[in-house]
Amino acid sequence: MAITLALITITSRATNNMVTTTLAPLGKYVFGFTNVVAGLLEALIYMSTFISTSYLNPRMNARVRRNAFIASNLAIAIILVLYYFSNAELIWLITPLAGISFGLILPNLITSASLVEDKKTAERLLGLYSTSLSISLIIGPSLETYILHLTGSYKMVFLAFTPLALIGAGIAWTIKFPNVKREKYGLSALKNKGFITSVLSITTYNVPFAAFTAFLTIYAIEKFHVSSAIGYSSYIPFFALSFLTRSFMTIRPFNSLKYPLMISIIITAFGLGFMIFAPSFTSFLIMMALLGIPHGSIFPMSTVMIARATTQEERNAVNSYFLAYNNILFTSVPAIIGFLSEFIGLGYSMLLLEIPVIVSAVIFFVKYWSDPIINRR
Repeated sequence: MAITLALITITSRATNNMVTTTLAPLGKYVFGFTNVVAGLLEALIYMSTFISTSYLNPRMNARVRRNAFIASNLAIAIILVLYYFSNAELIWLITPLAGISFGLILPNLITSASLVEDKKTAERLLGLYSTSLSISLIIGPSLETYILHLTGSYKMVFLAFTPLALIGAGIAWTIKFPNVKREKYGLSALKNKGFITSVLSITTYNVPFAAFTAFLTIYAIEKFHVSSAIGYSSYIPFFALSFLTRSFMTIRPFNSLKYPLMISIIITAFGLGFMIFAPSFTSFLIMMALLGIPHGSIFPMSTVMIARATTQEERNAVNSYFLAYNNILFTSVPAIIGFLSEFIGLGYSMLLLEIPVIVSAVIFFVKYWSDPIINRR
């Protein structure tokens, strides 16, 4: 189980990250979209993913959900080929199909990682899942940087990732799904403490990361006048430190999450500010590497909170709503940043993201500082 879970997580997330980080540059540099329109394209894939994670996935029973999961993995391979042949009009039809398919894949991977009864083992598997995410986010940007350097074509990147998607489709049937008669969803899942704490904690990082996903390459190109391949390579030190952080957390899981979470949020707040005012591309890369630490730590800590506070009957819905919330962030933040950048520039637009980071951190620690969900058990 652990090997197949790790492999399909790597292939699925590498492909997902490539699509979400390449859509905006594809729109801007191939189809001539403005930052606003490129941001809207980015928002479209997250909006469609939100629909499938928040509405479709929680309402399917385990058997139907498993079939949808297998079909979606195959669909992604086909969609990548369609992106290669796309134009400025067709891309608006392909993108929501990609978003819906990803929304039926990703929450089921998290749920599968936490299905074992032993809580400690479940947290280790969640750590392995998160580490596999980080491996995918090293492999993906490295492959994309190489393809861009070789061909200079954003369209060719989509075609180059098709074999990865086919690997995921080939092993999708091996993934474990819950064996329960009736799963819970709706208001009870939304009120679950695991959901609330995970939302507050992930807000402290995924608000700026949503902006990075859409605009980091564009920001590096415009500020430091580097090539598209060099600009995209900014993700490599970022995801490399994320991988090292998650590897450490897999080997030595945190029992108490309080102080690791606090340190991660402090790094996010300071790192974001220093990144925007970096005087050179080298210092910019150093700040991106530093920001990889909270990227590596906050997501797995959020999934551990869910595992600690849910039963198997609740877990699929809570994981689905958790990812749906992330999709709200990844839908709204790029659109807002794209709009603001037309008036104050990308750098100052992203600097404003310090506000929700700090606000959500304060709410989280005021409400849950002494709660068992983040303290040593």
